[in-house]
Amino acid sequence: MRLHELQPAPGSKRPRTRVGRGIAAGKGKTAGRGTKGQRSRAGASIPAWFEGGQTPVHVRVPKLRGFKPRGRVEYQVVNVGRLAEYAVAGRFGDAAAGEPLTINAEVLAASGLIRHAQKPVKVLGWGDLEAKLFVAADAFTSAARSKIEGAGGFVQLLSPQPTPDSAEPAGEAAAADSDRPAEAELSEEAPEPPAPDLAETVASDADANEAAE
Repeated sequence: MRLHELQPAPGSKRPRTRVGRGIAAGKGKTAGRGTKGQRSRAGASIPAWFEGGQTPVHVRVPKLRGFKPRGRVEYQVVNVGRLAEYAVAGRFGDAAAGEPLTINAEVLAASGLIRHAQKPVKVLGWGDLEAKLFVAADAFTSAARSKIEGAGGFVQLLSPQPTPDSAEPAGEAAAADSDRPAEAELSEEAPEPPAPDLAETVASDADANEAAE
């Protein structure tokens, strides 16, 4: 390889296309700008967001204020008044003598009060309730809880199960607590030796020096 043999890589240097130099050149006459129109004229400067005069997209799209939180829970709501009506009509089935009538998401979906048994359910306090019910739901208002319990029924709040990740710190803390008493016992069983008396040490050193002389 010599200096006069150096050259650019093939395809990296291409000649500039000369426009407006006749039809035979391939880019003559309109020079690649098309026939007429605003963009074919010199000095055309059209913004990228211009859409030809029609209503632009930033005006067509509605502007909604606020935001939608990602952790929001969409509950299916049921009032205690509707529970009372369905219980009296027998749409929840029959309960044993003296036992409360059990109501959960599956029972509500089967009776038609909610659409999906897999989605969370919240019980609200509108209406009156006299039937004895055992209601299991994901959330209760204070009024709904008081009315169900006032009629002799019970409520069960369905809470999410703890994940394994959240259980690890507790286990580690318990292990650390269990190790602390053992360390304390070891420290009590093996106390540190007492420091030697300074006077006895000086006397023994003096006796050793006299014996050597």
